[in-house]
Amino acid sequence: MYIGDYLARRELYSPDKLAFIDTGKAPEWRLTFRQANRRANQLANWLRAQGVVKGDRVAILARDGYEHLDTFFACSKLGAIHTALNWRLNWHELLEIFQYTHPKILIFSDDFKSAVSEVITRFPSNPEVDAGLLTMHLDGSGIAGSFQFESVIQASADTPVTCETLEAEHGAALIFTGGTTGLPKAAEVSHRMIAWNTLNTVIHDVTHNDVYLNVFPMFHTGGLFVYTLPQVIFGGTTILIRAFDPAQVLTLLQREKVTIFAAVPTMYQMMTTAANWAEADLSALRFCTSGGAPLPVPLVEKYSAEKGVRFKQGFGMTEFGPGIFALAPDDALRKAGSIGRPNFFVDAQVVDDSNNFLGADQEGELVLKGPSYCSGYFNNPEATSAAVDDRGYFHSGDIARFDSEGYFFIIDRKKDMFISGGENIYPAEIEKVLYQHPAVHMCAVIGLPDPKWGEVGKACVVIKPGNSTRAEELLEFMAARLAKYKVPKSAVCMEALPISAAGKILKRELRAQFSK
Repeated sequence: MYIGDYLARRELYSPDKLAFIDTGKAPEWRLTFRQANRRANQLANWLRAQGVVKGDRVAILARDGYEHLDTFFACSKLGAIHTALNWRLNWHELLEIFQYTHPKILIFSDDFKSAVSEVITRFPSNPEVDAGLLTMHLDGSGIAGSFQFESVIQASADTPVTCETLEAEHGAALIFTGGTTGLPKAAEVSHRMIAWNTLNTVIHDVTHNDVYLNVFPMFHTGGLFVYTLPQVIFGGTTILIRAFDPAQVLTLLQREKVTIFAAVPTMYQMMTTAANWAEADLSALRFCTSGGAPLPVPLVEKYSAEKGVRFKQGFGMTEFGPGIFALAPDDALRKAGSIGRPNFFVDAQVVDDSNNFLGADQEGELVLKGPSYCSGYFNNPEATSAAVDDRGYFHSGDIARFDSEGYFFIIDRKKDMFISGGENIYPAEIEKVLYQHPAVHMCAVIGLPDPKWGEVGKACVVIKPGNSTRAEELLEFMAARLAKYKVPKSAVCMEALPISAAGKILKRELRAQFSK
């Protein structure tokens, strides 16, 4: 067993323990660590027969299901890089990702066959750089020439597969973040990063016998790395669902006696209005973790009073951990609004514009240092270099402060990014698309408060003289080119945008104007 052979190591310690439940299958899959390791070896053997070697990217475009973990663990055995794609993306966005990550194999589900067809007809654009793309489908009829995933698994040998030259710093996965320049970036998750995040997580109160229900998309750092991988390493049970459904989640929390659950505030709110909320027994939960946005105090109080649930507030990001801060349940009300204190192996500081460390109750940029930081951005040395200063601190772009007890608070975002329903939305990506419209002279996308989603986007646009394009047409234009969750909820055509003396659009003035 070598670095990356997670399931072989876990099979050694607890071969017959229940490892995974995939509730999206009919009937449900219930896999022990031995069964899971066998599947990973079978897929790894097939991938190796197709020429996949250490460092190659294997992409997957599918809703949540155990096949994501099959792929991750098989890649880890080979030293290949698991590359989960956001299934909400438009095919234009997926093609852009393909053109700089150059995957060797794409695994996809039938839901996204149309988008896959669009991508593979245009990729590779340069055959001298990329060989032909092999495809595997999970269900349905696939596309011409694609392999069927489960047939490949069952027909392949389950002899052990390892990469003897794999080191802790080598890549395990690419997790995509939005780009402030409008281009997606891929954080390089190393095996070293996974190990240190696991250590931060178990110190944070995870045990060998926990049962965790995952509701985060598997293309997110939340789905793969917040608790799922630490659970595997520590020997717990992880439950997967195909898509978030509040009633189903409440049923599973009770039926499987789930002990750890994590979600974003929007999900917790939706669960309280599900038809089975009143009768749901959540007494097995040791704690729930909330992240992505501050958890409203009334929601904490409702869960506590009606279900006896204790909350931890978490804070993380794709590039770091992702487990960075944690607010203990005992502090949920006393320190409401705080993201908590840094996890054990995370050094968090606040700095001013000159990069000087600040003290308690002083506002500045949150910077982070520690062994759970990623290895930079894939194929993007400029962004990698710009993210970390000379002292080795990663600059988060968040404005923060900490109090005299060491509790941190996020005050604002230095960058334009806003969070809608737990998803990071990067205005530059949307603005890049808007500027492709021939009628758009100038534009700015802002995030505005929303009671359901936390924040929603609004596109503020100046139309070129003599053009009669309406806001509704611009929304349709964006919807055809962007993932649905990125499309602003509204658009407005304006005579002019507020501009600073330096010629920059003053988004804070737009936010103030439309927040009224």
